[in-house]
Amino acid sequence: MIPRETIDKVIATAKVEEVVADYVTLKRRGANLWGLCPFHNEKTASFSVSPSKGIYKCFGCGKAGNAIGFVMEIEQCGFADAVRQIAKKYHIEIEEREMTAEEQQRQDDRESMFVVNDFANKWFQSQLWDTDEGRAVGLGYFRERGLREDIVKKFQLGYSPEKGNPLAAAIKKAGYIEKYLINDPETKIGTGVCGKSEDGRLYDRFRDRVIFPIHTVSGKTVGFAGRILKKKENTGKYVNSPDSIIYSKTHELYGLFFAKHAIAREDLCYLVEGQMDAISMHQSGIENVVCSGGTALTMPQIRLIHRFTSNITVLYDGDAAGIHAALRGIDMFLEEGFNVKVVLLPEGEDPDSYAQSHNASDFIEYIHNNETDFIRFKTKLLGEAAGNDPHKRSELIKDIVTSIALIPDPITRSVYTKDCADQLHISEGLLNREVLRLRKDRREEHIKQNAQKEEEKKAQEIVSEATTEQAPQPQQQTASKLRQKFTENFLNLIQVIVRYGDEIMYENVDGSKLTAGDYIIGQLAADDIAAPTTLYQKILDEFNAHKNDAGFKAETFFKFHADPEISKIAIDLIADKYQLSSIFSTQSVSENVSVHVKKRSINEELCELVPKLLLELKYTVINERIDQLEQTLKQAQADGNWDLIRELLATQPQLLDIKNQIARTLGNRVIT
Repeated sequence: MIPRETIDKVIATAKVEEVVADYVTLKRRGANLWGLCPFHNEKTASFSVSPSKGIYKCFGCGKAGNAIGFVMEIEQCGFADAVRQIAKKYHIEIEEREMTAEEQQRQDDRESMFVVNDFANKWFQSQLWDTDEGRAVGLGYFRERGLREDIVKKFQLGYSPEKGNPLAAAIKKAGYIEKYLINDPETKIGTGVCGKSEDGRLYDRFRDRVIFPIHTVSGKTVGFAGRILKKKENTGKYVNSPDSIIYSKTHELYGLFFAKHAIAREDLCYLVEGQMDAISMHQSGIENVVCSGGTALTMPQIRLIHRFTSNITVLYDGDAAGIHAALRGIDMFLEEGFNVKVVLLPEGEDPDSYAQSHNASDFIEYIHNNETDFIRFKTKLLGEAAGNDPHKRSELIKDIVTSIALIPDPITRSVYTKDCADQLHISEGLLNREVLRLRKDRREEHIKQNAQKEEEKKAQEIVSEATTEQAPQPQQQTASKLRQKFTENFLNLIQVIVRYGDEIMYENVDGSKLTAGDYIIGQLAADDIAAPTTLYQKILDEFNAHKNDAGFKAETFFKFHADPEISKIAIDLIADKYQLSSIFSTQSVSENVSVHVKKRSINEELCELVPKLLLELKYTVINERIDQLEQTLKQAQADGNWDLIRELLATQPQLLDIKNQIARTLGNRVIT
């Protein structure tokens, strides 16, 4: 395990905006930074990063956390792995304590695979640069393709020898476990840099190929693509790493690690088909370019680009295959809210060859002179195929209108509809009606699918709750509402503990001091009020366990807590848009406190706020107890239990009196 002092050092050093910026393009708006949420599909930025608070929060999907939590979520790793990654970013050395066997195994699987990939990556590079075969064959190929040595090194290109299985031998000699070298398609454990023959021998998967390492957005090597150099029968041009727990080809984009800063700076991404296309453009001086890897684009890949820009220019070969590849990707980009341009290079050229024969300024000038929006692209392309055939022309119009209907922004849709009407010489009103019809059909289909999912969910609930066939009785509904109100009021107190639990509320005559957290927990214990959820109880227990730690600060402690449940709720309670359930109807607790803090001290504010919150909670507790008494009384009357009836009737006025006293203190009007 990582020592607490090391975690504290990472927390103190890491800046959430710097950590998030490695994955998301952020733009300042007021005190916070905003970008497109990497955790859900959105067209407008609802993902906020607060440098002053050290947190992020998406007001669309609700994801929230600190720098460590962000890395955990984005990299799908545990707390310790996230701390290690951030520590590495800030050059903080970590000396770890022993972990549990389960934690160690979970970490070992991922880390061992990254280590194996890193070993293989360096080995491939050494084969390219340090062996006669590598220099003659591998490096000779890259030179023949026009790549400079500095670019070959930057992209960490490598070579795997033709004969034998030297990588398998080298990795085994280095002591790596076999299960991380091969790949289990069921568990997805293992990198797949090696395969295993039927007789149990390991072999090199990428034998006799030049190697293109594949990196995550943060720069980790997750897989490889190997290109064959000699044409062989029944052998594909490329071999790729298999999907694993650290790599999915549908979720990665080749070159994004090297391109992300340029994409954000230029607010534009060029998309090409092959690795050599991206590398050659990068060499020519155009660095904001990524590669789809020669496979069909996926939504996860498109959303990766969307983290950094909403502008995409698709560059494809001018042949038929390139044209149809461009068409396949357009609709997905439109649906994600991209501004899409298409550039077809001169016939016989691809981005690689064109970049080799032109410098960056000439290449960019060609792009600017030849790029076209998807309407003109589709109209020209499909219009030539349609000719004067009325049926084909009708199909062309339907195809283009279907694409327009995918655009989420109504103004952009309107502009494209007008442009399409002008180019195709058709009524704009007619096109508008067709676009609206298509969008209506899509909405209805979406509603239908959601309704079907809801029905399936209800059906499952009915099956799982077969014993509760009757509808809830009115008294059950009342009890449920009272319990919900109690939970909301309890959460208000949890919020105070998280934000101000270490702040002094009262100072006794003997010099001892009482913090807001101690005061709240003491009052709850005195009135025998239990937390409504295990999570709330965990927060109370954690406060009690660590309140006397050196330098304890409640907000920092809970915000960076190792338990993701505690960390998430703490950040929700800290975030500015979190609304109090009952105390203030229009302001969040942070807004209310910040307003009053300017006029009064935290101590004065807490001395007024906390007792009121406790009274609100006690009021719901009394209401619950009165409701329980009434239900018990009804049952006792039905059973004819007169001793119990007399006892309950004697207790009832006392509870009602307490309720009225609390109501008067709170200023509520109560009718009994």
